[in-house]
Amino acid sequence: MDEKSSYSERGGVVVDIEKNDESVLMFVESNASSFSEREGFMREPLLNLKSRVVNTSSQIAIVGAKVYPIESLDYEIIENELIKQDWRSRKRVEIYQYIVLKWTLALLIGLLTGFVGFFNNIAVENIAGFKLLLTSNLMLHQKHFQAFAVFAGSNMILATCAAALCAFIAPAAAGSGIPEVKAYLNGVDAHSILAPSTLFVKIFGSIFGVSAGFVVGKEGPMVHTGSCIANLLGQGGSRKYHLTWKCLRYFKNDRDRRDLITCGAAAGVAAAFRAPVGGVLFALEEAASWWRSALLWRTFFTTAVVAVVLRTLIQVCRSDICGLFGQGGLIMFDVNSTIPAYNTPDLLAVILIGVLGGLLGSLYNYLVDKVLRTYTIINEYAHSPLPDFYQSIWKGPAFKILLVITISLLTSCCAYGLPWFAQCIPCPTGSEEKCPTQGHAGNYKIFQCQPGHYNDLASLFLNTNDDAIRNLFSSKNINEFRISSLVIFFIGIYSLGIITYGIAVPSGLFIPVILAGSSYGRLVGRLLGSLSSGLDVGLFSLLGAASFLGGTMRMTVSLCVILLELTDNLLMLPLMMLVLLISKSVADSFNKGVYDQIVKMKGLPYMESHAEPYMRHLVAGDVCSGPLITFSSVEKVGNILHALQMTRHNGFPVIDEPPFVDAPELCGLVLRSHLLVLLKGKKFTKNRELFGSEILRIFHAFDFAKAGSGKGLKVEDLELSEEEMEMYVDLHPITNASPYTVVETMSLAKAAVLFRELGLRHLCVVPKTPGRPPIVGILTRHDFMPEHVLGLYPQFISHNYS
Repeated sequence: MDEKSSYSERGGVVVDIEKNDESVLMFVESNASSFSEREGFMREPLLNLKSRVVNTSSQIAIVGAKVYPIESLDYEIIENELIKQDWRSRKRVEIYQYIVLKWTLALLIGLLTGFVGFFNNIAVENIAGFKLLLTSNLMLHQKHFQAFAVFAGSNMILATCAAALCAFIAPAAAGSGIPEVKAYLNGVDAHSILAPSTLFVKIFGSIFGVSAGFVVGKEGPMVHTGSCIANLLGQGGSRKYHLTWKCLRYFKNDRDRRDLITCGAAAGVAAAFRAPVGGVLFALEEAASWWRSALLWRTFFTTAVVAVVLRTLIQVCRSDICGLFGQGGLIMFDVNSTIPAYNTPDLLAVILIGVLGGLLGSLYNYLVDKVLRTYTIINEYAHSPLPDFYQSIWKGPAFKILLVITISLLTSCCAYGLPWFAQCIPCPTGSEEKCPTQGHAGNYKIFQCQPGHYNDLASLFLNTNDDAIRNLFSSKNINEFRISSLVIFFIGIYSLGIITYGIAVPSGLFIPVILAGSSYGRLVGRLLGSLSSGLDVGLFSLLGAASFLGGTMRMTVSLCVILLELTDNLLMLPLMMLVLLISKSVADSFNKGVYDQIVKMKGLPYMESHAEPYMRHLVAGDVCSGPLITFSSVEKVGNILHALQMTRHNGFPVIDEPPFVDAPELCGLVLRSHLLVLLKGKKFTKNRELFGSEILRIFHAFDFAKAGSGKGLKVEDLELSEEEMEMYVDLHPITNASPYTVVETMSLAKAAVLFRELGLRHLCVVPKTPGRPPIVGILTRHDFMPEHVLGLYPQFISHNYS
């Protein structure tokens, strides 16, 4: 594993050293408190103690993403004397100001996310519509090669723009962003995933990528976009880009930012699908790892604001001032509004669709995983030593852009070439819609056909993704798409969706999955049309989309509500519930959901809601390592500075020792960021004595608030003289006197559940027997990772515990 990507939280074991420096190890050993041998609780021969390993965790870089240290977020409420004094001194007006600001930020998140979602749709509809209109006009004049050149050339230019933004400005903006948001809300602070530059690239890269004709959606990236907007507001703007708001000092902590980012994720879904309730349920079911009723209210308020904004803006566009943006608005799919009356054969068909969705969804996830790992291997090869000429082509961002261009050309060839294999179909008689279609949208593309005929495969491939889904959901003409065309379209979209996800463009999975699912759903409806009495092909297409979504993403409640809000057909609720439950159950038998797979692939230390079975056979003391770096409650400045310089630990145990107490006892836990602020203030004494009251008068709680991304104090910012290094500082005022602790004999499974449910960063392990040092070790997120635990106890790999 790459040591530069090591992951560390504890104030004890050296787990985050970039170089194997012996002086660092000697420093730890010389400053460590004694770590006595365990006794009594290891009863099974299987659990014999073994030598500890260095805790490291690596991110698998997808298509050459840089590898950065991963840290956890401080979701725990810190209770030290300074913060308690601030709580006691707050006036009633300040409390009301804090509450009003929370709701105001929820309002702003909804407004901004709604505007961004609408802007994305206008931009995609106009850019892609203009491209398709130009291609169609050239086809009408029999200029087929020029039409392909314009079509493929436009796609390549747009794709290159999207790839360049991701490769050079914000690599974290590639992909859907949902796995990263999910990991953040779980407590993982990956590099730059919510930075302002990521927000910028996410918006414009998504517009270019979707307009380029890739089999991707702009809906998944909207979740990431809403979260970035919430993060920007929550941290009070960005000092790097000279956007700061001092009035938001109340929210300079990870706990409040987590709530705002949860609102942002829900707002992103609401803006993408015009599904406010679905957005709330998505945040609850898929994104958030921690929930409470107050957060439910604010999230619901945020998505309601998004719905109002979109409704208002769509009404404005009905006056034809939004260019090619049609009057249909955002993706609202009109499914046959007749009452579905289904019988036993229909239910059997629905069960068949559910099983197909589970099988195809699990296969889709498996292939996506393999393709992403293949891209990674190729990229690693591309970074190997090569001659200068080849290195200039293959190295870094250039390789990402080259891969995007290759996939773009392949997609263009499929979209333009496959319709040539389809036969022309006579236009239906008595149709309200003009046939063949004149313009960029519609069901009946003329392509190369003679007048009065249309090419059904071109109606699916040479359209925006939203219009293609509308065509598949259409119930007006049962025979609108031939069976062979549906088969070709399904295979094409299924394959292109797999190889496209993972390239350096913002890319969502919702729309590709809906496209593939609705195509085989409509296919099943056509094949079983003679047996069905109350379900038409449009409803079968909707059920197919639901089954494939359930098979890939493994969500049930939120997907059900999103699809019902998308189609405005509540009568399909029972069948939708049935097909989602079946598809999820079938797919769970093979692998995990696609977002869970990507979280694991990226090496993000995600804490699952359940503990692994083998953790019941281990105790907390088995995985916490020692010795620890601890500080006295009144510590020498030089010792603190040396510890901060030699390690990257984020939490250090503080021990009360004589003469301040009779016997050593655990005072609490102090954070690295708080120590840096305290040392920067230089309030020291020459003698080892308590002077916490002086610190309380000088410092304010806001001085220790968490800065924005990467803007906090660093140890390099400290300038201390030799005289100051020999002085002492009282740590009592900034020490969290109520850290969460567990006894060393607690089962690791219980400790893991406790750690995740409370959103902790550090969990102190204390001895069971008296007469020992007051703390045995510290458990962090990394200590619960299967890779770490099974690395310590490989014998569990071959055991199957139920």
